[in-house]
Amino acid sequence: MPTIFTHAVVPLALGAGLGGQVISRRLLLAGVAVAILPDLDVIAFQFGVPYGSDFGHRGFSHSLVGAAIVALAMAFAHRVLQAGFARAFPFLFLAGASHGLLDAFTNGGSGVALLWPFSSGRYFAPLTPIEVSPIGLSRFLTERGATVLFSEFLWIWLPCAAITLAMIAVRRARPN
Repeated sequence: MPTIFTHAVVPLALGAGLGGQVISRRLLLAGVAVAILPDLDVIAFQFGVPYGSDFGHRGFSHSLVGAAIVALAMAFAHRVLQAGFARAFPFLFLAGASHGLLDAFTNGGSGVALLWPFSSGRYFAPLTPIEVSPIGLSRFLTERGATVLFSEFLWIWLPCAAITLAMIAVRRARPN
């Protein structure tokens, strides 16, 4: 899994690229929360839920259906988020779906249950260039943690920055 810092990069990049006129600050913060939320499933370890269970780490909370459910629930608060439902739902869905998709590009773990509840299978992307982040702060504050952050910078932050800059350029090139 990428770090929680990196999971926030996707909604931040989309928000910056689309601009404050399209994505309100509240909607942006909700997107960041939705992008990070699936990793709360590590709490399941404390209750003896096995890693490979549908309700274990990288299970239903990392699925596309899970992202849609969370996005739908949050989008009902669209007025609080200062956005219309039709804007809030897709933004929040992309933020939530990005979590499982990014995890699928990592080189460790047991894969991601992207297609739950239709399949309990765990999937990886065809390419897995992103170093998997260790679970736990003490393991992260090592040389391994620095390697993970560099990998995330190279494979997620830089591409997101490029996409954001391209979106800003297109937005500015459009006539008002």
